Amino acid sequence: MAASVSSSSHLNKTVRQHYMSLPQRDKCLVTYIWIDGTGEGLRNKTRTLDREPKGIADIPEWNFDGSSTSQSDRKDSDLYLIPVCMFRDPFTLDPNKLVLCEVLTCDRKPAAKNHRASCNQVMEKVKDYDLWFGMEQEYTLLGLDGRPFSWPSNGYPEAQGPYYCAVGANKSYGRDIMECHYKACLYAGVKIYGTNAEVMPSQWEFQVGTCQGIEIGDHLWVARFLLHRVCEDFGVVASLDPKPMAGDWNGAGCHTNVSTNQMREDNGLDYITEAIDKLSKRHPEHIRLYDPHEGRDNIRRLTGQHETANINTFTHGVAHRGSSIRIPRETFDQKKGYFEDRRPSANCDPYSVIEVIATTCLLDSEVKQESK
Repeated sequence: MAASVSSSSHLNKTVRQHYMSLPQRDKCLVTYIWIDGTGEGLRNKTRTLDREPKGIADIPEWNFDGSSTSQSDRKDSDLYLIPVCMFRDPFTLDPNKLVLCEVLTCDRKPAAKNHRASCNQVMEKVKDYDLWFGMEQEYTLLGLDGRPFSWPSNGYPEAQGPYYCAVGANKSYGRDIMECHYKACLYAGVKIYGTNAEVMPSQWEFQVGTCQGIEIGDHLWVARFLLHRVCEDFGVVASLDPKPMAGDWNGAGCHTNVSTNQMREDNGLDYITEAIDKLSKRHPEHIRLYDPHEGRDNIRRLTGQHETANINTFTHGVAHRGSSIRIPRETFDQKKGYFEDRRPSANCDPYSVIEVIATTCLLDSEVKQESK
């Protein structure tokens, strides 16, 4: 449903700069960020600290009304915000901070959609494997009317082909937004690796990594927050819908690159092949966990077309972008490196993705023993 925009909603952004330049008198603004009850949405609120925190231990726990974020009912609505990762704030600048938080219930248990807690337990179990991740976040820029940014108001742009990694006003839509997001990530301390225009016009991708273990989830969620916040300033919307436009247009995924210390060593391809074999046997479980709606979003994207595999079939191949798992050409040639899981949707929870990958590839025998 398209948003209805009030004529009074357009602000003069130059006025803001006067207030942003005012001194803070040794105070520090800390913005707490958390994942809401949808498993996709991000919420945030800000408080004042008397001094700049030097680390996560200096940031106090806080609370919020979970009944307004689909995470509790009104009868017992207080939920705890537990700081887990701190970044610089690119919007209000130093010394101010952004803090990613886990959400706990009143009895200190993980709240609904807090997948970080269980993921962190798995990452602890597999820490000796030195598990590295990189995630490729695709997104689509939309106007407030719900149409892709810069698309004709009536009709469509030229067919896909000229837009991927393109340059030019008739091929590249939204570069200013992409570049501002990139700079915001670098300032904040997010491990952003790169970015590029994608196959569908108005669609972009940024990559986060290489990160070890739980860190990839923390940095990807904060990168998403920064993306939404930058888009807010431009008056556009960043959509993580896996198939924002029906028809002959590419969808949006979150391809996940994975390697262990054994995969990165000589003859590591043997360990990659072993991991792929394990992944093939648990394909339905991975599909269920690779989008927030148990595969119902991804089914629109994973059709076997537009550089995807079919959702019902597990496949793998070397340099094959139409497969479930791609072995990069360089990895195959060098017999070591990493593999790419191309199944996760753009709106996946990265914690759920890396948890099930680690469990399947590294704890499979342990899982079988526990189930007996």
